[in-house]
Amino acid sequence: MPHLWRAKGKDNIVNKVFITGTDTAVGKTTVSLALLQILKQHGINCAGYKPVSQNAQPTAQGLQCTDAQLLQQASTCELSYDKINPYPFTGSEVSTGAITSVNEQCLTAGMSWLESHVDRLVIEGTGGWHSRINTQHPLSEWVVKENIPVILVVGIKLGCINHAILSAESILQQGGELVGWVANRINPGLEEYQQLITLLQQHIPAPKLGEVPYLPHIQQKDLTPYFDVQALSFLA
Repeated sequence: MPHLWRAKGKDNIVNKVFITGTDTAVGKTTVSLALLQILKQHGINCAGYKPVSQNAQPTAQGLQCTDAQLLQQASTCELSYDKINPYPFTGSEVSTGAITSVNEQCLTAGMSWLESHVDRLVIEGTGGWHSRINTQHPLSEWVVKENIPVILVVGIKLGCINHAILSAESILQQGGELVGWVANRINPGLEEYQQLITLLQQHIPAPKLGEVPYLPHIQQKDLTPYFDVQALSFLA
C-alpha cells in the first residue's frame, strides 16, 4: 500500500490532517466525510474529530452539532459524541467568542486519545482559518503548534479567488503546512465555474486534491469519485 498522509516535501508519514475552509459553510464536513470514506475503502481504521463546533442543538445526550454527528457516524469505530466534539456551542463565532475559553490542552488530549484508538484522524475546523475559539486566539494557532498538515476547502462562488489566496497565504505565513486544497461547488448556477477553478489552480501553492459538485444530502452520497487518486498519494 502507498504511503499514507506523507507530509509535503518530507519522508515522514503523518496520521492526521486538519480541514479548514475559506469561510463558514463551504464544505469542510463534506471533504472530511469524503476522506473518511477513502480511508475506509483502504481498510484503514479512522475517525473524525471536530474539536470546536458551533450552532449545536440540545439533545437527550446534551448539546450536539450535526456536523460532528456525521463525523461520528462515518468513523470506523464506535465513539461517544464527546470524544468527537469536546466543545459544542449553541451560538456562532460572534455570540460565543466573548464568553468562551477553550482549553487547548483539552483539545490536544482529545486528539491524542483518538490517535491511540485509530490509525488516521480527520480533524475538521470551524469557520475559516482565522475563526476564533475565544476572543484572543484562533483555532489555527493550535493547529500550527501541533504541526497538523492542512487541507483548504474552497467554496466555489464569486469572490472565492480572493478568499482562497488570502487563506492559503495566511496558512503558510503562520507556519502551517498546506498539503492541498479541494474545490466544493456551493453555487450550482455559477457560469464562471471552470474559469474560477483554473485561476485557483494557478494561484494556490498546493495541489488540487478533489473537485466536489453541488450535492445535497451529502450523508447519503459516495463522495470518493470526486477526488484525485494521484493527488492523494500521501493519503491512500
